[in-house]
Amino acid sequence: MMTNQKNPLTTVVSYPERGAGGNNQYRGNCSPKLIEDLIVQFNVKNICDYMCGSNTTRDAAAAMGISSHTYDLHSGFDLLHSDIPERPEYIFWHPPYWDIIQYSDVMYQASEVQRRFGYDPRLFDLSRIPTWDGFVQAMNYCMMKQFCALEKGGRMAVLVGDIKKKGKLFSMLFELTKPGTLENVLIKTQHNCVSDRRHYGGRFIPIVHEYVLLLRKDAPLQVSLLMSYRVGGDMRDMPGATWRDIVAGVLESCNGCASLEEIYRQVEGHKRAQTHQWWKEKVRQTLQINPRIFEKAEKGVWRLIRAA
Repeated sequence: MMTNQKNPLTTVVSYPERGAGGNNQYRGNCSPKLIEDLIVQFNVKNICDYMCGSNTTRDAAAAMGISSHTYDLHSGFDLLHSDIPERPEYIFWHPPYWDIIQYSDVMYQASEVQRRFGYDPRLFDLSRIPTWDGFVQAMNYCMMKQFCALEKGGRMAVLVGDIKKKGKLFSMLFELTKPGTLENVLIKTQHNCVSDRRHYGGRFIPIVHEYVLLLRKDAPLQVSLLMSYRVGGDMRDMPGATWRDIVAGVLESCNGCASLEEIYRQVEGHKRAQTHQWWKEKVRQTLQINPRIFEKAEKGVWRLIRAA
């Protein structure tokens, strides 16, 4: 049962010993101690989990003496398409980390789910979405669906991580839509991961943490949204780029060397030239006053000086 204990959370949390609850063989499961600490911190009376995995949330709630409602794709509930049956006061959500661990037909049999519930879970499994953009779209739909179901004053705790593939970082934290009031972001250190046994060489930096986002719904209808989206840009059209940056970028695009006329051609038509009456003069001045960056290769031709 819950007792009047001191609030346990700080902005960095660590659980070297997993604790009891759920199935520690179910890959990607988090420590029930995190859920127990959230219950204490926010005096939760009932907690819901719509991707409960091996039911760590249910077991943590039972250990703390509170009620829970937990569901999963393997037990007849598809968050993408099923209606949320409650008006939750508190939701804990731990989505899959894209395809790092696949669940349907790996952690449980898809054929058994189809026999019992009439659908193939592989079709609705976020961990089987082939592209990052497709995963992000589905993740954000599930995020908003759950947040909208909260009662006024309700909260969500969302556990997410980063993924590294082929030298590129895919961050759930930065691409997750954050509705309502963002109360805190906690850093959760990871322990006992499969990757802990691997040796990484070169410049690879292993990921040893996750994030817990704590969000609150303050109004029944009006919701503020913090969203990330990717757009293409050109330095020749950006207010933060200096003339030196632009000229250096033009020379880099020309393999480090270009005629003055070619530099003009690549700058003309862009916002920086359009907003500067004497932009050709500015290009020439930039080349001349930055001798550590640019040098004249021959008459009318300039070269970019590479860093040693």
